[in-house]
Amino acid sequence: MDVEWSGNWVAERLGVELVGDGELRELLGLALRRNPKRAHLLVSNVLGKHVPQRPSVVYGAGFELGERVRDLLGETEAGRAVVLGYAETATGLGHAVADGLGVAPYLHSTRRPVAGVAAAGGFEESHSHATSHLLLPEDPDLLAGAGQGAPLVLVDDEFSTGNTVLNTIRTLHERYPRDRYVIVTLVDMRSGADQGRLAEFARETGARVDLVARASGTVRLPDGVLEKGRSLVASHERASSPPSVDPAPRPAPVRVELDWPAGVPDGGRHGFTPDHRAALEAALPALAARIADALGDARRVLVLGFEELMYAPLRLGTALEDATTADVRYSTTTRSPVLVVDDPGYAIRSRLVFPAHDDPADGPGDRYAYNVAGAGFDAVVAVVDSTADTPALHAPDGLLAQLAAHTGQVLLAVVPSYAPSPTPHRQEAAMLPEPLRGPAFSSYAADDVGWLLQDLSDTVLEAPTEEREEAIQSGGAHYAESLPVEYQPSPQYQELFKAALATSAARIARAVGTVTETVLAERGPRPVLVSLARAGTPVGVLMRRWAQHRHGLDLPHYAVSIVRGRGIDANALRWLAAHHDPADVVFVDGWTGKGAITRELAVALEEFDGFDPEIAVLADPGGCVRTYGTREDFLIPSACLNSTVSGLISRTVLRSDLVGPHDFHGGKFYRELADSDVSGFFLDTVAARFDEVADAVDAEAKELLAADRAPTWEGWAAVERISEEYGIHDVNLVKPGVGETTRVLLRRVPWKILAKRGAGADLDHVRLLAEQRGVPVEEVDELPYTCVGLIHPKFTRGATGADGTAVTAK
Repeated sequence: MDVEWSGNWVAERLGVELVGDGELRELLGLALRRNPKRAHLLVSNVLGKHVPQRPSVVYGAGFELGERVRDLLGETEAGRAVVLGYAETATGLGHAVADGLGVAPYLHSTRRPVAGVAAAGGFEESHSHATSHLLLPEDPDLLAGAGQGAPLVLVDDEFSTGNTVLNTIRTLHERYPRDRYVIVTLVDMRSGADQGRLAEFARETGARVDLVARASGTVRLPDGVLEKGRSLVASHERASSPPSVDPAPRPAPVRVELDWPAGVPDGGRHGFTPDHRAALEAALPALAARIADALGDARRVLVLGFEELMYAPLRLGTALEDATTADVRYSTTTRSPVLVVDDPGYAIRSRLVFPAHDDPADGPGDRYAYNVAGAGFDAVVAVVDSTADTPALHAPDGLLAQLAAHTGQVLLAVVPSYAPSPTPHRQEAAMLPEPLRGPAFSSYAADDVGWLLQDLSDTVLEAPTEEREEAIQSGGAHYAESLPVEYQPSPQYQELFKAALATSAARIARAVGTVTETVLAERGPRPVLVSLARAGTPVGVLMRRWAQHRHGLDLPHYAVSIVRGRGIDANALRWLAAHHDPADVVFVDGWTGKGAITRELAVALEEFDGFDPEIAVLADPGGCVRTYGTREDFLIPSACLNSTVSGLISRTVLRSDLVGPHDFHGGKFYRELADSDVSGFFLDTVAARFDEVADAVDAEAKELLAADRAPTWEGWAAVERISEEYGIHDVNLVKPGVGETTRVLLRRVPWKILAKRGAGADLDHVRLLAEQRGVPVEEVDELPYTCVGLIHPKFTRGATGADGTAVTAK
């Protein structure tokens, strides 16, 4: 009897054609999905994701591909290889390929961050509805393989454009260069235009890249298919109504205690070695016997896996086939929303919808099980890991209840979630608290930034400016051991800030866009922004917002303390290394003056592996860095104020009686200044100009990426010259640039201000502050900055007048 192809419905309505070798239609059906990037979905009949299939067929498809890879590489190279699979659909397929290779360790990407496990990399999947992949091996050297240049085998269920795989190889090749890559897939569906990219990429990297596929072909898409697909999905979703569920009481799920073998991971999220494989193989018959006993006389059984947890339920399914005469099938739940059409010519005929039950990092949402309802299963064995065995799984609208409405028996088998063994590095990081976030600490939104600081809000740290200056210059105290009294701007100064922001918002937005695009191009695809608190924090928040607005990226962003003469917060770096790949960390600051912090960071990071010391800044008037938004020295309104434009957070504090060896540096949250807070106003005003400057940013970033951006250190030379010319003889007392000059006037004892002759509105706020403090402003020629602030070089409290202002020049 002829069976209708499960792609006919889509092909007839959208004009989509599946063209390829004879097996292609047996392997694939077609469906439609709610995805703005691709209308159609290739639905595999042998993957075990959307279509229930015999476990032996699913496992055999991957195992056979692994055997082909072993034949291609030869026994010696196969013994050195590492296999990498893709979440979520190819985690089980990749594992089966590794089994077919026989001796290869296996790792799959994941979308589930795991506390205490440092990411060894990550990448983006351009066409997917959920793009960010993490690599979290327990053994940081796993991806290097057995010996330098060991082959890397990358496994995905379909090879459509090649973007995802090539993104991965580019990312990993920088860190783990090798001579050979093998791409493995069930179906090679590249278009003619995409097929040449693999050879081009091989020439580009100098590595050999092979492709092993079970079948090949392509999808021909007519013009306007995205729009037609969206319209078709919308019309069918409006017309369809959820199936009615029999309200009759259903038996409660029965929990099957598996007695999972100790030390064997639940899958490849943190790596799966040949030793793990041997232990699991030995345990499988007993595991399957426990399930078979609980099933009784059920004749048609579905083993249902859970999202990325595909391999463990698949192997339980293959063992159950051997242990029972029942008709056993296998599939898994998924994040992917797909249109359901109950038609034999359509691949997705039914759908169960239930809430996520593993507390996902991207928040709550619906999850799906396809082709389960109405499939005539006597029993369903739901297999989850212990992380997902939550109240949401057992809730009235949860997965188990949904299954119980469509089958006579539901068994629950829980595999223990594998916890990587702690290393000394991870143990140190585990002692540290999670980042502080608003609104409990700072007025920024919780997603804007995580502060790797300890909260010293209840500690009195402020000292009068003149007392601090005397103690600092006499060597009696370090500037980071106390805080200046927070400057409260006059109404006149506040109006000046607002006017400055109104005139410069577009220029700031352009610089934000330019530096962010440069970072994404050179440090992407998913950098971790780490601002140097506090001047860098507003810039980091704006960069994060640009990436989100223009690219839909949700970049992690933290703020850490760095102290001149004391270095960066080592505990903050340990926390970052335990939660992210250090190579992904991009340090962010507001601007450069003479480059002291740039040098400080480079020296501090010499003790920490993997971190790149290069800083990305909004403005680099000193010519100190390669990654910047502009090298103009102009007014950045976030430099005009202190905490009230930086989330109400103080400058950071490092004092031995407050900050112990296992503590983050300190900071204060000035809740009492909430009425004066303009942090959100500043961010929103700049972000509102993003669209307006987008074209200019694209052109400028392209130009910068092709330019020679080597630091000139022009600013440092100017500072040294000024220090000698004015008899200061201490470069630390010369603060170049609009931002640094503003800081001098707000929290140090200023001596005089040097202003570039003809400088206009960018210096209005400097002139006002100087007037309020009785500080002369001297116009000079040949200044590489718009202005330079000079701290009083021989300050004692006797050098101030009765009103506490600095002595004016005679």
